[in-house]
Amino acid sequence: MAEPKNTAGRTRTGPEPGVPEPEQDPETDAERRRRRAQFLRELHEAKALRDRVQPRRARAARMRQAMRMRTFRW
Repeated sequence: MAEPKNTAGRTRTGPEPGVPEPEQDPETDAERRRRRAQFLRELHEAKALRDRVQPRRARAARMRQAMRMRTFRW
């Protein structure tokens, strides 16, 4: 079977573009959970700051969320 060629006519030697190469030492599950928890804490802090800085917009968002919850059906 022939080697796949890219659009320039050269044969591919590396992995597909946009596909990350496997890491030499994959991160542990605990590291991933720790980074995710840190990200979620920062996200929550940023949302709280936005709510304090823009109270009218925050109130409108709360009202829209409440309306979505009232009109939700299974």
